[in-house]
Amino acid sequence: MKSVSLNASARLLGRRAGAKKLRANGRIPAVIYGRQAKPQQLEISAKELEDLVKRGSSGILLVDLAVKDDARPKRLAMVQEVQHHPLSGKVLHLDFHEIAEDEKVTVMVPVETVGEASGVKNEGGVLEHVLFKVRVRGTAKELPEVLHVDVTAMKIGDSIHLGELKVPAGVELIGDKNIPVITVARPRTEEEEAAEAAAAAAPGEVEMIKEKKEDGTEGAAPAAAGKPGEKPAAGAEKGKAAPAAGEKKAAPGAGEKKPAAPGEKKK
Repeated sequence: MKSVSLNASARLLGRRAGAKKLRANGRIPAVIYGRQAKPQQLEISAKELEDLVKRGSSGILLVDLAVKDDARPKRLAMVQEVQHHPLSGKVLHLDFHEIAEDEKVTVMVPVETVGEASGVKNEGGVLEHVLFKVRVRGTAKELPEVLHVDVTAMKIGDSIHLGELKVPAGVELIGDKNIPVITVARPRTEEEEAAEAAAAAAPGEVEMIKEKKEDGTEGAAPAAAGKPGEKPAAGAEKGKAAPAAGEKKAAPGAGEKKPAAPGEKKK
């Protein structure tokens, strides 16, 4: 992987207020950290940074960082993280990971196809890109920016697995070597597509459960319906029918005691 030159300087203004002032003056706050030294606050020209981001089409940026008036002016680093504004998309902050030239690092490298698969061109197959990025390990100078895969000879049913990818010498592929990266699948028939659409549109079954009362009966007995607008008769209790017209309330039965009148002494 080729490195790109980038100028930086030590950041004097700290905290949030200082970062806002830097951005207003066309500078971007950054930090560099690694095994060789303690983390250091930096600032970079926003114009230089835009040019740098445009060059890094693969998403991996290796820079030769030149820090002005520093005890270690030259440093090899990778752009670890770029923070953008959620609305404007402008760069707010950068994280650099300083590495040594012989230090091995692990990164995600994009996979791109070259050519048109025979199974797609002549048999009507479908090229399926299963993995768009793969994990590789190596020194910064050995790492590829992108892995190109020739799919011209692939027929329906063929697959290219992780272990079959070609990488530069000294670079190691990380992961299960039997995982498919690119495959050519047969086209689906109209019947298969219709069956999948019908299965997706079929409503699920809903189980209806009736609520039972404590005594085991389902629901409550319906109350006697009255005329519209008619109020329930006096003395009618909730859930009980009112007494019929002319019907007297039953007298207390034998054995039942009448309540004592006020002032009457109990015998």
